[in-house]
Amino acid sequence: MKLSVKSDYAARAVLGLARQFHTGESVRAETLAAGQGVPANYLVQILIELKSQQIVKSQRGKEGGYLLARPPAEITLADVLHCIHGEIFDSPALTDPACTPELRNAWRHLKETIEKAANEINFQQLLDQAQNKEKMYYI
Repeated sequence: MKLSVKSDYAARAVLGLARQFHTGESVRAETLAAGQGVPANYLVQILIELKSQQIVKSQRGKEGGYLLARPPAEITLADVLHCIHGEIFDSPALTDPACTPELRNAWRHLKETIEKAANEINFQQLLDQAQNKEKMYYI
């Protein structure tokens, strides 16, 4: 299984917006792109996809930009990956009658494990990890 650069960029964007969530202020796509090391034009396309799944929302106007559509604790890594890729893990063997049942069960188990892990990681946890790391560094 190999995730695309697009999924990494999407996760970076959501994490960047999660860092600003407490302010209630939107972030311009160009600012977010620069802060996350993502090409701005590509990020705008990704933000549109994230918006279509109600992960982010946009504000128009002079102070416009993007912000999370819900709190970081309510957005999982699985939400972002599903938005970008659909299925996180997919194999033709899951529905191939020629695939032996033992192997199909192994693929199914792998898929379920990956889904469970991605659903257990939310963006608030990632923010908390970063804060704990900063606290430990300054001790």
